[in-house]
Amino acid sequence: MNIEPIDLREIDKRAANVYEAIIVAAKRSRQINAENKIEYNALTSSVPSSASDDENEDIQNPIQLKAALELDKRPKPHQIALDELLSDKIKFEYRKK
Repeated sequence: MNIEPIDLREIDKRAANVYEAIIVAAKRSRQINAENKIEYNALTSSVPSSASDDENEDIQNPIQLKAALELDKRPKPHQIALDELLSDKIKFEYRKK
């Protein structure tokens, strides 16, 4: 996994305040993570559980493992959110009082 630095000047061009833009990206990241969690739970809820209820067993369900690996290959939510912020896909504004 490569770590790519993000130039804060690029974020500063997209918002009046860098810190506010980071907060917006963090909130979007949480939304993406929640969507991924719902998707993962939907995938694993359709997977039948093993007949044994022994918690000490190390046997994993291959269908559940496949779903987890598939979701793990995706870009991380914070990276998606920062990419959306830098490509002007996220619009934000202040609430009017």
